[in-house]
This record gives sequence, C-alpha cells and structure tokens, in this order.
Amino acid sequence: MLNVFFTVDTEIWCDGWDDLDIKFPAAFRRYVYGPTRHGNYALPFTLEVLSDHGLHGVFFIESLFATRFGAEPLRELVGIVQDAGHEVQLHLHTEWVDEALMPLLPGIFGKRQNLRQFSRTDQVKLIRTGLELLHQAGAAPINAFRAGNFGANLDTLFAVGENGLHFDSSYNATFDVSDIAPGQLLTQPQAFAGVTEYPVTVFRDRGPTSLRPLHLTACSFKEMTWVLNSAADSNWDSVVVVSHNFELLNGRKDRPDPIVVQRFRQLCGFLERRSDRFSVRGFRGLARREERAQPEPVRSRPWLTGGRFAAQLARRAFG
Repeated sequence: MLNVFFTVDTEIWCDGWDDLDIKFPAAFRRYVYGPTRHGNYALPFTLEVLSDHGLHGVFFIESLFATRFGAEPLRELVGIVQDAGHEVQLHLHTEWVDEALMPLLPGIFGKRQNLRQFSRTDQVKLIRTGLELLHQAGAAPINAFRAGNFGANLDTLFAVGENGLHFDSSYNATFDVSDIAPGQLLTQPQAFAGVTEYPVTVFRDRGPTSLRPLHLTACSFKEMTWVLNSAADSNWDSVVVVSHNFELLNGRKDRPDPIVVQRFRQLCGFLERRSDRFSVRGFRGLARREERAQPEPVRSRPWLTGGRFAAQLARRAFG
C-alpha cells in the first residue's frame, strides 16, 4: 500500500512588511479562516473536507510569526487543527527573524528568505525556537519539519536531528536542493544523519528535464491521480502532496476558487474510495526508513498537461 502524505503549509502573511501590527488582525482572519459570503474557505473548509472523507492531514504550522504577535494567535491556530483531529508539525519562514520583538539571533539584520542562509548553529537555534513556540501553544509532540520556501540545505537536516526530530520534508526538486543530495534526484525517503527526508513528490510533464511538484494548485486532478496510481503500480513507499492553508481561495482571497475547491474534493473522494490502495497518514507513529532506491519521477502524458493548461485558463477567468 502506498503511503500518501497530504501536507498543508500553514502560514500567515500581511502582504508586505510595513504596518505589520495594524495589518495582522485582518491578515490572520483572512489566511486562517478565509471568510467569504459562501463561508470560510481557508483552514475550516480544508479540515472539514479531509475529515468528511476520513483522511488525515499534516499541517506544517509556521510559528515564528508569534515572536512578533504573541502566543495567542498561534495557540488559536494550533487548536483549530488539533481539535479537528489532524496533525501539527513545524514550519519556519525566516523572513520573520528580523521582525521579532526580542532578537532571536545576534547580529541578524534585514530579510533572509531561506533557512539555508543561516549557519548550522543558527538553524539549530531557530528550529528550537519554533518548537518551543508550538509547545507553548499546546501542540502535541512534533517529529517532522519543513523549511519555508523549501529553503533548506544539508545543514538543515543536521539541525533538525539535533532538535530531536526524526523526519524532514523540505526537499522539493523544483527548488535549489543541490546541497542536500548532490548528483541525485530524491523521489523516496532517504536517511541523512539520522533524519529521514520525505521529498515532495515531483513528476515530469513536458520534457526530460521538466519537473512539476504534486501541488494542489500546480497540477490537475487527473495528473494527481496519474502520479498516485503510477507510484502505487511501481511499489513506491510514499507520495507527498503539498498545499497551503489559503489555496482554496482566489488570488484576492475574497471568494473560493471553484476549480481548486473541486480539485480538492475530487482528490479526497478518490483517496477515500481507494483506501485499499492508498494510506493517507502523518508522521506520528511512523518508523524511520532505511536507504531506498530512488526511482525516476513519474512521467505524465501530453493530454494530461493539456487538461491542466485548460484549467489554468479557466482559473484566470475566475480571477
């Protein structure tokens, strides 16, 4: 049976770095709840659909924002996910480091977008801070991590291990991952310094070097089921799907995106119907994996790519 991880990077942005304290309350409501005249289409809807289909979601919650806005918003966010029966894991966006009310690291000024821009020692400290913030917010024990912007390097995996975490899911081959496994393209779990890396699943769509992530907004439902079925047919260990807490909303985040909402519902229905073939699970209770073969990414088909292009055009029409 193929393990499927439906992961949701859960984060809050104020659409710029000016007037943060004024913008934050509205940004929190928009990114966490996603209110529209049709209902709340951010976390509440995502959690409801997963639960209705008996599926388990992994919510990588960004916690450094609490160093600027305090513990209560993070506690609320953690509670929403855990009260619905889903899994909280750690996510860090280092753009928040220079916004903290109390300095997190000495001598850090200005924006550093990626965790890999910090030394291993500083990465250890930042991950430890993120873990402490989640613990104080009432999160159940954490055992997995994902770097914001997938901006990790090999030092990140050592820092993850030094903080007692067993799993990482920061490797996304559509980003710069050259430092983690030089000369390799990871598609299946791989051990590094006692930490098992679960790479975001990618597939080839248009050419021999073209990679696309299995991301809810980046591919069609048919592409997703093609990859899932192909991976199961090839006896892969796992597939990692990526989403975000705000992706069921349109670009302005003032109404649901009907195409992505339908895609999400279709995917959940498909995984529920094929529970004999796919095990949708989290990282808690997961045994660490040994070295595995790294098969080539699944290759898509032209008609599937064409279907995605049509869906993208329709999404642009909806705004």
